Amino acid sequence: QVQLVESGGGLVSPGGSLTLSCAASGRTFTYYHMGWFRQAPGKEREFVATISANGGITYYADSVKGRFTISRDNAKNMVYLQMNSLKPEDTAVYYCAVRVTAGNLARSTVHDFGSWGQGTQVTVSS
Repeated sequence: QVQLVESGGGLVSPGGSLTLSCAASGRTFTYYHMGWFRQAPGKEREFVATISANGGITYYADSVKGRFTISRDNAKNMVYLQMNSLKPEDTAVYYCAVRVTAGNLARSTVHDFGSWGQGTQVTVSS
């Protein structure tokens, strides 16, 4: 069982940057694909980015492609989400999660992930 704790959220102006961190506990962390998701008020949780277990493959939602970068450090049991050129529509609670199903990483959805962290709030506003 992997337990996850997100951090790094906050208030940022449009066009600004933030880096979110996700600390994972559990010796099997390196076996899992990982993902970042977000949920805005009144909306469903949506996929943001995913990274393969060895960090060699990444996929992004179209809405964040070119602006966000997912990465991981397996030696430190950490997953990161670097967010640049932030927009007000990026405002949400951001969650990291463990991929718990097999299948195509490129078609990741909420239902493919589990062991959700508590989330970290990102607010983009002037």
